[in-house]
Amino acid sequence: MERLMKYLRSPWYFFLALTPTGRLGLLISLFWVVIALFGQYVAPYSINDIGAGPMFEGISAHYWLGTDYLGRDILTRIIYGSRYSIGLALTAAILASMVGVLLALLAAVTGRWVEEVLGRINDALLVLPGKVLSLMIVAVFGSSLPMLIITAVFTYWPGAYRIAFSLASQLRNMDYVRASKLRGESRWYLAVQDILPNMIHSMLTDFGLRFVYIVLLLSGLSFLGLGVQPPQADWGSLVRENLQGLFDGSPAILMPAIAIASLTIGVNLFIDSLQNMRPLSRAEEGV
Repeated sequence: MERLMKYLRSPWYFFLALTPTGRLGLLISLFWVVIALFGQYVAPYSINDIGAGPMFEGISAHYWLGTDYLGRDILTRIIYGSRYSIGLALTAAILASMVGVLLALLAAVTGRWVEEVLGRINDALLVLPGKVLSLMIVAVFGSSLPMLIITAVFTYWPGAYRIAFSLASQLRNMDYVRASKLRGESRWYLAVQDILPNMIHSMLTDFGLRFVYIVLLLSGLSFLGLGVQPPQADWGSLVRENLQGLFDGSPAILMPAIAIASLTIGVNLFIDSLQNMRPLSRAEEGV
C-alpha cells in the first residue's frame, strides 16, 4: 500500500514505472476516457443527424469513419456511444468491486456463521453462467440503464467477493491483526485499518479485469438487442444496427468493433503491467 501511495503522489513516475506495453495500455485507456467525457464537444455532427450522408458510405474527407445505415456519421456515433460503453461499465465495475470487498471484509471479521452464509450464497451464484444469468435478468426486468448496471453488478460481484475474501482471510491471521485484536480494537478498525489497505493493490488489478468483463457483457447484450436501447446507443448497439453493411465491407460495422477491442486490449495491457512495475529510486520518491 505504501508503495502504491508513492506512485500516486508522483503520476509521471508512476507512468515511467510501467512497462512499455503498460504505458501504451494506459494511454489507450485514458484516450477513451477523455473521449467519453469531452468527445461531445468535438464531434463533427449531431448524433441523430439522419440523412446527413449516403447510407453505408466508406471513409471520406467528410466522414472519417464512414456512415451508418441511416447516413449518420459513424465517428460521431462512436464518440457519443463511448459514454454508455465506458460509463455504464465503469459504474457497474466500481459497484461490483465495492459490494464484493465490503462483504468479504464483513465475512473476514465477523462470526463463522456469517462467513458460511455469504460463502454459500457466493458459491451458488458462481455456479450460474454469468451471461445466461444476465440474459435472464434483462429479459425479466427490462433493459433500462439502471437495470443494466444492476445486472452487471449482480453478475460480477461474486467474483470480486471470492478474490477479496481469499485475501482478507489470509490477512486476518497476520500478527499485526492479532495484535489489534488483543488491544481491543473494533471489527470496523480491523477491516478498514488493518486488512483493507493491504489488499488494495490486488483488488485494483481485479477491478480492471472486472471492468473489461463488464464492457464485453454490456456490448454483448446490446448486440443481442437487450442492452442500451434507441435513441441511445453504445458500441455493441452500433455493431448490431449496421449488420446489413457486413457484406458490403462497410466501416460502419468494423469501427465500433475496433473501439471495443482497443479499449479492452488497452485496459488489459495496463493491468498486466501493474505486477511488473519497477521500484522508484530515492530521488523519484522525493518528488
